[in-house]
Amino acid sequence: MARRKKQTYPLWAVAAAVLICAFAGLVSSLHNGASPNQTAQSAQSINSQSVSAAPADTLVYFLDVGQGDCELIRLKTGENILIDSGTGQTKKKLGDMLRTLGVQRIDYLIATHPHEDHIGGMAQVVEEFPIGEIYMPKIPDAQVPTTQVYENLLNAIDKKQLTITAARGGMTILNSGEAKLEVFAPNSDQYSGLNSYSIVTKLTCGEKSFLFAGDAEADSEKEMVAKGYNLKSDVLKCGHHGSSTSTTAAFLKAVQPGTAVISCGVNNDYGHPDKHVVDRLKKAGVTIYRTDLDDTVLARCDGRTITFSTGEKSVIK
Repeated sequence: MARRKKQTYPLWAVAAAVLICAFAGLVSSLHNGASPNQTAQSAQSINSQSVSAAPADTLVYFLDVGQGDCELIRLKTGENILIDSGTGQTKKKLGDMLRTLGVQRIDYLIATHPHEDHIGGMAQVVEEFPIGEIYMPKIPDAQVPTTQVYENLLNAIDKKQLTITAARGGMTILNSGEAKLEVFAPNSDQYSGLNSYSIVTKLTCGEKSFLFAGDAEADSEKEMVAKGYNLKSDVLKCGHHGSSTSTTAAFLKAVQPGTAVISCGVNNDYGHPDKHVVDRLKKAGVTIYRTDLDDTVLARCDGRTITFSTGEKSVIK
């Protein structure tokens, strides 16, 4: 068989061919609706997804945001749940903290009630992250706050054309088999104060469970007990920063937690947590963690056990 002669090309022809291929690739990208920057962003997105892979266990962070409330739940199935967002003082740091913890998207965003120490950073979260579902309590028109922080949140949600679901006791937000997130409050159309409109949720992971009480006060707690909800939980995030208005004896008896977490600021002006509440928890044999003393508290749940670590990075410091 005759050997084929190797063909050679002038250098200018090779350079022209390279330019033509590059131009064809650019046209193809534009034809498909992607800019060169978007193509680069797609590569970065793939890298981000690998970084933010689901954790081996469900991770519940009780973030230290000072005199405020913020809980991040990273389910081992990959979803992220953010309950409240701290104060305006921590809003700039919160996004960085969430990204440091591997969050690229908030699948379920819950604003328990429209007080600044719970939604102070939420507008910024909505602006910075892709958001799935948003849950807020329905507040009667006469009690809707006119604060700038609340207006900022509503504007951020509206700008992204997102929808708000009004949370109500008896709803189930998530039930994947691996994890279940139920709503136990609010249960009435009207309360005397905004705290009692707080969304109260229970997260069940395998055999273990967490109850997040927002700022729900005694009237809401009484309703939840009367409704016959399965309040029993291994971990209780105490209502209203451990205030005397919440964690009543009847409610504590229904929850029967082994561990309680109180989110409050160092030497705060409100005297949170209340001494009587702390004594009540201790008398019931409950282990207490406090963000003012322990910084961010992390609960790691594999479905059968929950282990706690303290001194995790604080958002406030």
